[in-house]
Amino acid sequence: MESGNSTVVTEFILLGLIQSQDAQLLVFVLVSVFYLVILPGNFLIILTIKSDPGLAAPLYFFLGNLAFLDASYSFIVAPSMLVDFFSEKKVISYNCCITQLFFLHFLGIGEMFLLVVMACDCYIAICRPLHSTIVMSPRVCYVLLLALWLGGFAYSIVQVALILNLPFCGPNQLDNFFCDVPQVIKLACTDTFVVELLMVSNSGLLTLLCFLGLLASYAVILCRVKGHSSDGKSKAMSTCITHIIIVFLMFGPAIFIYTHPFRAFPADKVVSLFHTVIFPLLNPVIYTLRNQEVKASMIKLLSQHRVF
Repeated sequence: MESGNSTVVTEFILLGLIQSQDAQLLVFVLVSVFYLVILPGNFLIILTIKSDPGLAAPLYFFLGNLAFLDASYSFIVAPSMLVDFFSEKKVISYNCCITQLFFLHFLGIGEMFLLVVMACDCYIAICRPLHSTIVMSPRVCYVLLLALWLGGFAYSIVQVALILNLPFCGPNQLDNFFCDVPQVIKLACTDTFVVELLMVSNSGLLTLLCFLGLLASYAVILCRVKGHSSDGKSKAMSTCITHIIIVFLMFGPAIFIYTHPFRAFPADKVVSLFHTVIFPLLNPVIYTLRNQEVKASMIKLLSQHRVF
């Protein structure tokens, strides 16, 4: 592949998650079981929310979109990773690598923006309940959803632009099980110091600021919850704690990965596995298990179709 940016590399060789055959088999079984059990659960959450008119509040609208985003996000890395466990030579073409990188950041940043929107909805529902139906009307919810999709698209375009402007003419071994910006940049045949600084300011700083902003917002919400009645306080506390758990699961690994691009750490691959495969599928499930309305509706839906 030869183009204006002097790129001659046509494919990348993935070194994979682990080298031990026994360990690979164990990880394959564990991830496969987890994937086959949890993934249908995400689609069940979406179906439950869509089929129950009682789950029309913005919280459930955004929860359904979170389940869709997370299920889509898990498709980017997990299937190819599972197939590569049985491949002696794990290869991904340059174009496929760029495509994987694009969707990884497109859906990833979209989910981060969605968590910010859910935090705003949580604040309005708990601290301004009388204004909730006006401020978070269905039209506003759809506009916010469109905005986060567009924001994710614009962000991922920037990430791809960083890569496309780099020349690749030498080593093509990626020390990972998927394509991502930090590892790909390292293979460029040029000084990448400025590009890595741009990546930190674009990815790492944005992720860190969103994380700190979300924690601050939930701290404010928890302070306001203290004045609620016992019943309302308990439900509000449960909602906030659930949101905070998801924020840590989503942002913790992302901050670890994208705020230290200048050197590799032994834990990078393990953190990446949880960030790209495990945690995305768990997020909607955690929300559902801690929400009585969704659980009751899901059980009702399954009972109607005689699943159990």
